[in-house]
Formats: sequence, structure tokens, C-alpha cells
Amino acid sequence: MFRVYVVKLISMKRKFPLHGWLGLGLIAIFWALNWSLGGLRTHWGFFPLWLGYCLAVDALVVLRTGTSLLRRGWRRYCGLFLASAPVWWLFEVLNGRLQNWQYQGAEFFTPFQFGLWATLNFTTVIPAVFGAAELVSSFDFIKRVGRGPVIQGDKATTIGFFIAGWVMLALMLIWPHIFFPFIWLSIYFILEPINIWLGNRSLVDWTQKGDWRPVVALWLGVLLTAFFWELWNYYSYPKWVYHLSWGGCCKVFEMPLLGYGGYLPFSLELYAIYHMLARLFGQKDTDYLQLGSVT
Repeated sequence: MFRVYVVKLISMKRKFPLHGWLGLGLIAIFWALNWSLGGLRTHWGFFPLWLGYCLAVDALVVLRTGTSLLRRGWRRYCGLFLASAPVWWLFEVLNGRLQNWQYQGAEFFTPFQFGLWATLNFTTVIPAVFGAAELVSSFDFIKRVGRGPVIQGDKATTIGFFIAGWVMLALMLIWPHIFFPFIWLSIYFILEPINIWLGNRSLVDWTQKGDWRPVVALWLGVLLTAFFWELWNYYSYPKWVYHLSWGGCCKVFEMPLLGYGGYLPFSLELYAIYHMLARLFGQKDTDYLQLGSVT
């Protein structure tokens, strides 16, 4: 039995990509530094820690499926990082109105320094979420998810989504203390119809057949990533904290329990924004992110 276990470990080591070992090493080093240097500014440790997460998760996808975001094209993979920063800055701009989160320790930086470090750290959001979603989609329990509600991409549905998105955005901006959760819904409802109208990849490619497996993979992938976001943030400095006008109780790390629900539509927003940007920059490989097959 022990010999069989050793053989399996050796086999796994041979299959596990080098970039995965690099990722695990970055996680081990910078997780320890971020938490052991409590009270000191460890802003320089966020990016390598999350780069490690992205690489380790990508390597696990390779181990399970033989392919991954990085394996399918390193240039496209780097593009995820480049797209991620401006995408998250969009949410930072909206948060300027909502004031749902703030960064403790930001006062130690000049605006330029904070913006520079923040931009670097924001580059890891999309590759982390998409990598985790691909990892989740590789498991059999996702493949066994049954049919769900059918959402068509017809004219009435898309126009309804589009109008609802703008209404939610307006309500959020006018009454932010009441409608702040719409930050995680409005952008998806606005961009999903636009993607459909332009012929971009959209989630309706699956939901029109009642196939919700890609959606579930995105949801579980973002929750996995969110767990580590909030965990690693807890003892880091600077760190983000939340200030919600309602639903702020029962915190898991700094995030209120209800707040984790916001991550679910956030993953759909990232999906819609990415495919909009991919089209704008002339990327025609609509199956780069693989969460299931469209039949």
C-alpha cells in the first residue's frame, strides 16, 4: 500500500506543471510574510501571493484536464491580468458613491502610490476567478448538474435585461444606502444583452438550453476565490474593511455573511465584461474560457 502511494505521488509530481510548483512556493512565502509582519505595510506581498494562487489553480486544472488558460495561450493569459485592473477600477469608481468598502492603511500612501500599487494588485482578479471556475468545472459533480430554468436570448428578454440593468444602476446611484447590492447585478444585466446583440459569447449560449453548469462553475469558482481573498486579507496590512448600511452582521473574516452572496453575480459580471473586451480587442477565440461545451 505504501509503495502504491509513493508511486502515485511520483506520478503526480511528474504531471503537475512547473508553474504550479512556482505558484505554491509564492503562496507559502508571501502568505507567511503577509501574516507574520503584522502591523507593517505588506502591500508589496499581495500581488505575488495572488499570482501564486492563479498559477497554482491553473496547474491543478492542467493536472485534471490536460489543458488550462495558461496552456491554451500565454499571451491570452497575460491579457486576463491586463484586463483585470481597469475592470476592478470600475467597481472602485462605483464604490466612491457607495462607500461599501475602504482600505485601512491607504493614508500612508500618496494618491499616486496607492493607485500604482492598487492597479498592480487588481490585475489578479479575473485570472483568479476564471481559473478557479475552470477548476470547479472539471469535477464530475458539475457535469451532473441537472437542467435549470430556460433563459432565452430573444428580443423581449434582452431588452428586459437591458432596461432592468439601467434601472438598478440608477437606483443604486440615487439611493446607495438602500440599493448598494445592485453594484453586483446592474453591470451584468446591461452587458449581457449587448454581448448577445453583438454575437459575443454570453451565458445565454447555455441557459437557452437549460444548461446552468457554466453558471454554477462561475459561482463556485468565485466563492472559492472569495474565501482566500477574505482569509488572506484578514491579517494583512493595508487591508479592506466593509461598511454596509444593512446586512452587515455575522462576519466571516471582514466580510458579512450575506456579502458573500454578492460574489455570485459578480462572477457573471466578470464573464460579461471579459467577453465584451475580447471582442473590442479583436479576439475571435470565443472558447478560450472553457466551462462546458455548447451543443
